[in-house]
Amino acid sequence: LNPNLIYCSITGFGQTGPSSERAGYDAMIQGEGGLMSITGVANGEPMKAGVALTDIMTGLYCSNAILAALMARNHIDKGQYIDIALLDVQVSTLANQGLNYLATGNNPKRQGNAHPNIVPYQTFNTSDGIIMLAIGNDTQFRKFCQLVEQPELADNPNFQTNEQRVINRESLIEHLSNILLSQPTAWWINQLETLDIPCGPINTLQEVFNHSQIKHRNLVRKIPDNCSKQIYTIASPINLSETPLQYRTAAPNLSEHCEQILSSELGYDSEKIQHLRENGIVS
Repeated sequence: LNPNLIYCSITGFGQTGPSSERAGYDAMIQGEGGLMSITGVANGEPMKAGVALTDIMTGLYCSNAILAALMARNHIDKGQYIDIALLDVQVSTLANQGLNYLATGNNPKRQGNAHPNIVPYQTFNTSDGIIMLAIGNDTQFRKFCQLVEQPELADNPNFQTNEQRVINRESLIEHLSNILLSQPTAWWINQLETLDIPCGPINTLQEVFNHSQIKHRNLVRKIPDNCSKQIYTIASPINLSETPLQYRTAAPNLSEHCEQILSSELGYDSEKIQHLRENGIVS
């Protein structure tokens, strides 16, 4: 092999270890890697994420690793082999929940949409729907208490700091749940955003793709497909100031570039390509 070559493999369990020969797919890795054990409602069954999250994160780690290897090649004058495993990525992305276990020895419990280390940081029912309320610090909590005309809550020793709010989560959430039922979601969002308190609705995908911010950021693109039609695709979230991404064509159809590749890259003439087609080697 060319010693400057950088190449990367992605497998379920990596190239070494007792599980290295096993096959691996996203959902099973979410289970075996611990994500499902902390996802879902309390006392409910473990749940997987709504998309193939481990697969997506693995691709991102892979691209980072390749970029790191490219930078390293400038210093060590050689390429290297990169071993990426879905299971490794899943464990790495346990983030604060993984550290919660390592620090205490206690298995984190499923808490639905509630944050394990910050309170109140979860969904609440409103008079007409659901809101995600993400109060991330004591200042924001005090502002919220003033908004709902209960400033004494912020001075209550049981709720004065986030540490105390986590300890007394159950009683505080019960109290706040009743308060948030008093107004519709839009009213709460308007009031909370005025005070710079993070919050948001729970949108359907239809609502997401009709969102004014999503439209402004051009996250839906029209590109020509191979039948002279326009198709929609979701754009990359990467925005480069000098070399913006281009969306020129859709994914090719099966064997669309077969003849072009065989002739230009391998030097096959039309007769040889036709022979391959007749024998079912290419389509």
